[in-house]
Amino acid sequence: MTKPGSIDAVQQMLSDQGYVCGRALATVVFLSLRLGRPLFLEGEAGVGKTEIAKALSAALGRRLIRLQCYEGLDASSAVYEWNFPAQMVAIRTAEAEGNADRDDLQRELFGPDYLIERPLLQAMRADENGAPVLLIDELDRTDEPFEAFLLEALSDFQVTIPELGTVKAPEPPIVILTSNRTREVHDALKRRCLYHWVDYPDFARELEIVHARAPEAAETLSREVVAFVQQLRTEDLFKKPGVAETIDWAKCLLALDVIDLSPEVIADTLGAILKYQDDIQKLQGSEAKRILDQARAALEPA
Repeated sequence: MTKPGSIDAVQQMLSDQGYVCGRALATVVFLSLRLGRPLFLEGEAGVGKTEIAKALSAALGRRLIRLQCYEGLDASSAVYEWNFPAQMVAIRTAEAEGNADRDDLQRELFGPDYLIERPLLQAMRADENGAPVLLIDELDRTDEPFEAFLLEALSDFQVTIPELGTVKAPEPPIVILTSNRTREVHDALKRRCLYHWVDYPDFARELEIVHARAPEAAETLSREVVAFVQQLRTEDLFKKPGVAETIDWAKCLLALDVIDLSPEVIADTLGAILKYQDDIQKLQGSEAKRILDQARAALEPA
């Protein structure tokens, strides 16, 4: 599929993949695609930052390449590695056969046959379906040296392998970076990107998302689930539930054949929306009923 020609087309394209987004997010996605600029998405966990890369990949028919960031990730691990076990086997085989010419063996060992391509190198390769979608997920988990390396890689869309030389992307990949803001990402990297803060959706949009992702849920149940989660986010919790948890909860309730919410059902299924025991304990007893009553009151017409 060709890239969408308008903001409305972006919204429709993503909607066709079950991803519901507002005009502001659709606008920055459209500009990222049109200008070839990386898109930096920041926000709480579970608000749909990663899902937008998946939706774009599916909608455009492009390969999705995901670099999951973690503490200690370095440039080498993100770009390439050499297949050391295979190299050792080749060395022993050459020695056993008496073909241990040092220069020839070295060229063979550090050639394409023994190269393990990691996400950044994969994203620089030509693809018959067009430039892939490169998702650099949870960048805030890495450290500043890796950010500095990314700054160079995303500026020129090329990486260097000392033994083989520089690999430059024939067409820049569609790059999406995400951060849960556990720490600040350096301004120099942000300036290379278009930026958007992905917030929790309002009631209407979250209900639309539940309709898209859990269409089997009855309207009454969907409205109660969304209203309850929206009310829950106003509570003093260690980790507020994201949209992903709302969808998971709706699917759990469907699996249990629940028709409408009750304090007992909520208590039994809290593990679908809250992931910390301290938060779950806060909703024991009459607290779940209080929040449910508030959610239902918000649903009543004025």
